[in-house]
Amino acid sequence: MRIFPVCLLILSVHFSFSQNYSYHTIPEELMENANAVGRLDEMDIRIDAMDKMTYSAKQVVTVLNKSGDAFARTRAFYDKEKKIKKIEAVVYDASGNEIQRIKRRDFSDIAAVDGFSLYLDDRLLYYRYVPVQYPYTLEFSYEIETSDTGILPPWYFLSGYGISVEQSSYAISYLSNDLKPIIEEENLSDIVFEKNENQGTISYTGTNIPAMVAESLSPSFNAICPKLSVRLPNFHYKGFNAKVGNWKDLGLWIQKELLAGRTNLEDATIQKVKELVQGVDDDIEKAKIVYQYMQDNTRYISVQIGIGGFQPISAIEVDRVKYGDCKGLSNYTMALLKAVGVESYYVVVEAGGTKVDFKEGFADLSQGNHAIVAIPYKGEYFWIDCTSQVHPFGFIGDFTDDRKVLVVKPDGGEIVTTTSYLNEQNLKKIRSTYKILEDLSLEAKVTIETMGVRYDDHFGLERDKKEDVIEYYKKFWGNINGLSVTGYSFANNREDVVFTEEIQLKAHDFVSKNGEDYLLTLNPLDNNSFVPPRYRNRKQSFVIQRGYLDEDEFIIQLPQNFSFTFLPEKHTEETRFGTYELEVHKKSDTELLYKRKLLIKKGHYPKEDYNKYRSFRRNVAKLDNQKIVLKRRDL
Repeated sequence: MRIFPVCLLILSVHFSFSQNYSYHTIPEELMENANAVGRLDEMDIRIDAMDKMTYSAKQVVTVLNKSGDAFARTRAFYDKEKKIKKIEAVVYDASGNEIQRIKRRDFSDIAAVDGFSLYLDDRLLYYRYVPVQYPYTLEFSYEIETSDTGILPPWYFLSGYGISVEQSSYAISYLSNDLKPIIEEENLSDIVFEKNENQGTISYTGTNIPAMVAESLSPSFNAICPKLSVRLPNFHYKGFNAKVGNWKDLGLWIQKELLAGRTNLEDATIQKVKELVQGVDDDIEKAKIVYQYMQDNTRYISVQIGIGGFQPISAIEVDRVKYGDCKGLSNYTMALLKAVGVESYYVVVEAGGTKVDFKEGFADLSQGNHAIVAIPYKGEYFWIDCTSQVHPFGFIGDFTDDRKVLVVKPDGGEIVTTTSYLNEQNLKKIRSTYKILEDLSLEAKVTIETMGVRYDDHFGLERDKKEDVIEYYKKFWGNINGLSVTGYSFANNREDVVFTEEIQLKAHDFVSKNGEDYLLTLNPLDNNSFVPPRYRNRKQSFVIQRGYLDEDEFIIQLPQNFSFTFLPEKHTEETRFGTYELEVHKKSDTELLYKRKLLIKKGHYPKEDYNKYRSFRRNVAKLDNQKIVLKRRDL
């Protein structure tokens, strides 16, 4: 009769020992550069049919400090097609003793609000654990069943900078060969892993993976982290079946299942846009008129319900309600263009300030988070983003520039690269006449012209309130103490995509006293002080995504009772990363001409060149901050 409780005791002891989450058992090498350590990270996926998939996950993370809290995730998303079957979390102290068990009933069930969607049917189960001490360990597990197999969970052996992993496991089982997934391995050369493939199963296990360190100018984490991308060539998504071998196939599926029949418009709307372009023969000129009409008559609101996360609202509905998301507004604009005889294509893109390309050999639904429109014209494409009510026609800025996207044509999908804004195209030109008054204050008239992505950074000023504009300039010229903005005006040339700012400035005590002499900063208006941080042992290559050009020309006027003792010599520095040119000319005893040019070149550079780039930028910062000595003289 005593055997049963003894067995239970033995099992309990074995279970506790096998799950030793004590902080003290973490290998020392995994503590280096880590804010958290993944003790176990595993996912098992079972594909039973084209429309039936189950996946279970278990994550055990030891959090070492407050910066590691972000890795202790306790949340799971679901929707109408995705059901959470199980969910639980357990918290352990530094010694691995259980201190809290969190059941499903303890999780909050909320709408997965993103802050800008009008319609959103995703929901979220989450629990917010507030630690009382460090380190602690959080174990989180869940199981999800879904009919959607169009997007399979990818696998990241590391989930971010600052976390190391003891064991990372990913396994997929499938019932038949037509359900066998296609797996793309990325950046696995630097980790220790084992791959096993048998009939009906594929698994990966990585062990003792050190933390990666975030470094200035390094490629995006997504581009360099060890991961697996996974897709099914035959899948089911939100009620639709698909067979996709390549991007052409996926484009055909999008065209047939998601776009077909959704560009119809009411006769009155068709007649209206035809009247707007009456007498205009050129397709691009027509498209400009249509784009302006769309901007003036609609607004952007996100819609994420079911297939609405991928399928646009019909053009008739957008025309009626006067709003839509990126998909709906793009489709609506295409309908308007079609009405006036202009061909256009639906485009799926991964938008954001960091450029992310579609993978040419890996066609799946998970790539892309935004929709725009491509207009073919004389062998090239004009790209338009229909969610913006303010951008000029054909200007997409740094949100969707210079990246591979999916263009959906009637005969299928095609990977194409969008417009790039590189190097000299991203121009900021500053012209100024600034005076030093006898009380050592500054008075300046400044003209700033911006183009390319620099236009994107500046043109929003014309819509800002006066107090916000003044605050912007005080930050823009934060190196000038006591700055006041006495006037400004703007000119937005939407046709040539050039933004011009005219600003009047004053600053008291601008010239600093140095004993009996005075120090004058030659370049207060475009002083680039950026110097990349120093690394003793740089790990990653570095990237300059777009490059830019600064051109400055200042006339500096001095009081009659001041003179200067010397001027800097002309300086030119050419590197593979860019060039710097500086010259100062004496126009008269009280007037100087300052000319400066800084070109930074786009590129992906090896880590061995980082110190050379840093040295170049250090020289630029030093030269930009040059001062000359002024002496007061008796008249």
